[in-house]
Amino acid sequence: MNRYKAALLLLTTTFFWGVTFTVVKQSVESIDVFVFLAQRFLLAFALILPIGLYKGRSLDVTTIVLGCVMGFFLFGAYAFQTLALLYTSASNTAFLTGLNVVIVPILSSLMLRHRLSTGVKVAVMLSVVGLILLCGNGSWDLNRGDVLAAVCALCVSLHLICTGEFVRRSDFYWLTVIQLGVVALLSYSVALARGKEVLVWYPNLLIPLLICSIIATVFAFLVQTSMQRYISHTNTALIFCTEPVFAALYARLALNERFGVYGLVGALCILVGMTISNLPEKVNKLKTS
Repeated sequence: MNRYKAALLLLTTTFFWGVTFTVVKQSVESIDVFVFLAQRFLLAFALILPIGLYKGRSLDVTTIVLGCVMGFFLFGAYAFQTLALLYTSASNTAFLTGLNVVIVPILSSLMLRHRLSTGVKVAVMLSVVGLILLCGNGSWDLNRGDVLAAVCALCVSLHLICTGEFVRRSDFYWLTVIQLGVVALLSYSVALARGKEVLVWYPNLLIPLLICSIIATVFAFLVQTSMQRYISHTNTALIFCTEPVFAALYARLALNERFGVYGLVGALCILVGMTISNLPEKVNKLKTS
């Protein structure tokens, strides 16, 4: 496997992640958010469990605890993202979720005492400007969905930081199995608490569930893990920056979502900020000198 094939597989995964914003938005119009999440992650857990049993090393208490922590933040990410899709566009949700690329180094500097580079500082300023233009049409008037999507980005950031730290201590396969199981359990519990039936057959949701569970969850996790052996973290992060672009393009085709002038400029500011935050520091210095 060479790095070009690895990059293509990662780009394919990112494309499907982008598509799922629209797929999920259409799905939750006819089903409760947490019922959809419960069904999605129960199926994903059932598919990933045999892989964990076959590939994973021995399961210990530490791995279970760490996997539960990761699962908690991952549940928050998917819950807030899916709820956001009820109140704002798929494009806005995708770009706001993508802010995690900028948030991660900020949180790392606070939690892990990592130094904040000049590129990240520039990215933060661009992202704030982009946020105002994209969601508020030049003002701070954000709707409920935009706020939920921003909270989702925070949860994604915490999940990424935990993953980066925990995967060095425990078996990745079991961490993946446990965190997906936790998301399934929490989604199921919330749905039941809301008085919703989870184990109900919805024929019109078969294709969305298969796309989200098999491709956007199980396949995506396995590809991201295996392909990063052949491509650098920086290049991987830059590839992932294309997710909101794919989301916006597909949302325009499927839902006819369109950016106004403010929205387009705001989306570009966020995308440029995401890209700059992942450039090597030497390149950042050249760009900001």
